[in-house]
Amino acid sequence: MNMERATIKPKIAVVIPCFRVRNQILSVLAAIGPEISAIYVIDDKCPDQSGNLVLQESRDPRVKVSIHKENKGVGGAVMTGYQAALDDGADIVVKVDGDGQMDPSLIADLIHPIVTGRADYTKGNRFYSIYYVRDMPRMRLLGNAALSFMTKISSGYWSIFDPTNGFTAIHRTALSRLELRNISERYFFESDMLINLGNIRAVVSDVPMEAKYEEEESNLKIRDVVGQFFTSNIRETTKRVLYNYFMRDFSLASAQLAIGILFLLFGVLFGTYNWYLSMSMGDTATTGTVMIATLPIILGFQLVLAFLGFDMGNEPKTVLHEPRRRRNDHLDAGIAGTASNEAANRVIHQ
Repeated sequence: MNMERATIKPKIAVVIPCFRVRNQILSVLAAIGPEISAIYVIDDKCPDQSGNLVLQESRDPRVKVSIHKENKGVGGAVMTGYQAALDDGADIVVKVDGDGQMDPSLIADLIHPIVTGRADYTKGNRFYSIYYVRDMPRMRLLGNAALSFMTKISSGYWSIFDPTNGFTAIHRTALSRLELRNISERYFFESDMLINLGNIRAVVSDVPMEAKYEEEESNLKIRDVVGQFFTSNIRETTKRVLYNYFMRDFSLASAQLAIGILFLLFGVLFGTYNWYLSMSMGDTATTGTVMIATLPIILGFQLVLAFLGFDMGNEPKTVLHEPRRRRNDHLDAGIAGTASNEAANRVIHQ
């Protein structure tokens, strides 16, 4: 039985959302290796009609094209591809952007933690080495660093970086447990995926990669979305903490957070009030008043830090799916998948 299971190769699918990538999409498709069984090109009402270009020029039998009647955003396009891959029985679904910034030859590295049973979801990390970010525009570097910190807090995946990186892979077990309709369809999509994966306790892993920056133009402008990202992360952080530490479970960390916040609020409010009285009346605050304001702030800060330490160690560690067994150490399942000969080029209007 184990020998039979060892010969089974996972069916790997690739989803490519397309919006203004007419100049890059064909080269991206050409670079996808034979280990991929199906390729889903999602034209998100692209003004350049990238989907029609693929239909006309691509002769790859694995390619299937879907064309949205309305622009849904990158998240909406990916959800269309995810659902199609699930319906067709894919075991692992890889997302590759159509702008050429991601090297399809790295797909084997990206899916390796999933195939070996160490992760349910993987994503590229362009910040793993200083050499990987030498060519990254400085504003993009700073913006991604800020967004990464906010996403760590809101998702609970403290060891994960580069949340806006769209080079990802997910096992069908984790994907089928997500409520796709509840995931953001716009630029918050990548961060929202991590937040929703945290809700189902999926194991997420970073995979080092180097991004390519050539003539492509990013559709994501940090200055235009930073406000949305900030408010969305604050909202999702509040929801995650309330659900995980006060509804799903209540632990010492829950008490530390609650008491810590109360101490901080009391110290700040008491200190501010007495500072205002001192300024208004021209009196110097007594040592006792200062201590009553200061000690709760110090204690509250320490309790919140203790909670954060617990939260950092509370990342999911048990994968949701059962890894495929290997016959020996030389068999790398997932790298040698066979492209389907039955897949045909087709277009679906949505």
